[in-house]
Amino acid sequence: MGIAETFISLRFNFDNMEYKRILLKLSGESLMGNDGYGLNYEHVLHYAKEIQSAVQEGIQVGVVIGGGNIFRGVQGAGKGFERRQGDQMGMLATIINSMALQGVLAELGVKAKVLSAGPTVPAAVRWLLNTVWM
Repeated sequence: MGIAETFISLRFNFDNMEYKRILLKLSGESLMGNDGYGLNYEHVLHYAKEIQSAVQEGIQVGVVIGGGNIFRGVQGAGKGFERRQGDQMGMLATIINSMALQGVLAELGVKAKVLSAGPTVPAAVRWLLNTVWM
């Protein structure tokens, strides 16, 4: 069974936790379920509930999330995309996944922020009404 075919149980015995902060790494592929691409709400909800249970026990949770369910820069480069641009597209995919998890956590009443090591807005030029680009 692959990650997409099963949920990973994150249940811990919080009574004996030595640490009060954990870092959870989720692959983008684990968010797509059996769909083969994109995001599966039930999988995102599953992880959000697991995170919620840790937070309710007083554990601070950091999440690093991949974007392979949407785009992989290395594979994009192999298909003709310029490598740097492919990597940037992959980083935007991680933001999309992070926003999805943040949204579901918010539905459960868990506060979360999406953070990025680099700027994401410069990927596009802001369009203004009555502005024409030539």
